Amino acid sequence: QVQLVESGGGLVQAGGSLRLSCAASGRTFSRSAMGWFRQAPGTEREFIAAINWSGSTTIYADSVKGRFTISRDNDNNTGYLQMNSLKPEDTAVYYCAARAAYITAMTEYEYDYWGQGTQVTVSS
Repeated sequence: QVQLVESGGGLVQAGGSLRLSCAASGRTFSRSAMGWFRQAPGTEREFIAAINWSGSTTIYADSVKGRFTISRDNDNNTGYLQMNSLKPEDTAVYYCAARAAYITAMTEYEYDYWGQGTQVTVSS
């Protein structure tokens, strides 16, 4: 079992940066791949990035590639999403997720555990 709590969201101007954190509890986090998703009002939840259990493999959605970086610190049971060059269209609730598997995944149905979400608002 893994419990996840996101933090670090907020209001930022276009072109700015934010770093989201995902604090995990539970002894299996270090063996779990994790991912970040986002959901804007009136839209479906969208895959952003994923990282495997060791941090050696990462994948990104085309919409954030080159601007966002996913990472993890297994010693501290924490995942991160560094977001640079933010755009107004990045405005959404951001969720971290973990799955009971070592390898990355891109669909929300492959994830077993979810955080409550953190709001990111980018002003133009």
